[in-house]
Amino acid sequence: MRIIYFLLIILFINYQLVGQSKIEYLTDDGAWCWFSDPRAIIVENYVIAGWVKANGTIETVKFDTDSRSIKTYELYHRLEHDDHNNPAFVLTSKDEILAMYTRHSKKDLFINVLKDYRIDSAYTDVQFIHPMSKKELEKFPKEHITYANPIRLKSENDKIYCFGRWTGYKPNIMWSNDEGATWSKSKVFITNYPFDKNNRPYVKYFSDGDSKIHIVFTDGHPRNEPTNSVYYAYYENGAFYKADEQQISTINTIPFEPKNASVVYTSNEIEGRAWIADIGQDEKGNPVILYTKSPSESNHEYWYARYSSTGWINKKLCNSGNWFPQTPVGKKEREPHYFGGMTIHPDNCNLLYLSRQINGVFEIERWETTDKGDSWDKESVTKNSTYDNVRPFIPRELSNGSSEIVLWMENQKYIHYTDYKTSIKYLIREK
Repeated sequence: MRIIYFLLIILFINYQLVGQSKIEYLTDDGAWCWFSDPRAIIVENYVIAGWVKANGTIETVKFDTDSRSIKTYELYHRLEHDDHNNPAFVLTSKDEILAMYTRHSKKDLFINVLKDYRIDSAYTDVQFIHPMSKKELEKFPKEHITYANPIRLKSENDKIYCFGRWTGYKPNIMWSNDEGATWSKSKVFITNYPFDKNNRPYVKYFSDGDSKIHIVFTDGHPRNEPTNSVYYAYYENGAFYKADEQQISTINTIPFEPKNASVVYTSNEIEGRAWIADIGQDEKGNPVILYTKSPSESNHEYWYARYSSTGWINKKLCNSGNWFPQTPVGKKEREPHYFGGMTIHPDNCNLLYLSRQINGVFEIERWETTDKGDSWDKESVTKNSTYDNVRPFIPRELSNGSSEIVLWMENQKYIHYTDYKTSIKYLIREK
């Protein structure tokens, strides 16, 4: 009996080790925001990811998930000490990797290219892009560049689109027909009328990689919008559509107003203003959205929305807790809507990783549903942590048949997006 009991213990331990690998560091010096994505992608057995170091340097890694080796690259030395500036990545049809990034509310967009990810070649020197046109600035007079979100569409001859908050303080779109060598001038594609130069919608993007780009966005920043609602549209074949496939506009007739898109959640003073966390799609290509409602600035609720033939189905996940920035004593918190973060598996919308406050510390959890969000199986990834664990992200292009990989920030210090000491950690959850 003792031998059988001992063998059962060994089998249980081995099962636990297969189910969850050890948490490790990708870097002990890195931070990122959640509006420049994908901040990590999977290419073969490599994770390509990037961040902003404490001194403002833009850095990327090539992480071999088989050998666990990490190759680090410096893209731009001391660009700016601000976590808004993390790079986002896209793989071209020539198997080159573009790393695209900006400064926060400054000029220019930056591109470095990794010509061959299979060998330890360096990225190219930085290329400077100024996407704004004089004509567009005359219509929307505010010069401002923040965020980069590159997406390649195979059905459009591998055209690469890039989105960000640029001309007019509004969501912009530009594109490249030659693997990122040259770019169109950007166009505003969402704005309210009359134009308000101080209003800035926040946007998240997800693509099927072929023809469709899902877009979820808000009225503006929840700090500035007492009723900040959530909207959805998608781009396909030169036009923008509502979730029910009703055309909103073409690429030639943009911009459109938020009210022209599909409304996911209409904000009100009781349920609270919203912000957005992530977007993905189900097996039919319908959008799946993660967003927050904040009945108060110290209570950020997590919500899961799916679109079906009957419309939007919104399910509350949990109360996630307070903001995570460490407010100095006697000071008012500058970013009270900075919630812990949520991410959708890019190939399985039933699987999420999220960060919520447990016993005063933000912890990472894995949530999975088999009934479209009615109920969830939950698994702790971090527990009893000393530091907050926030802004989880599952690398884009990860297939559902592969081992799960999730990355997140560990905050030794996070006072503000310009005052932090943070690390990037990862977990590979073996199949």
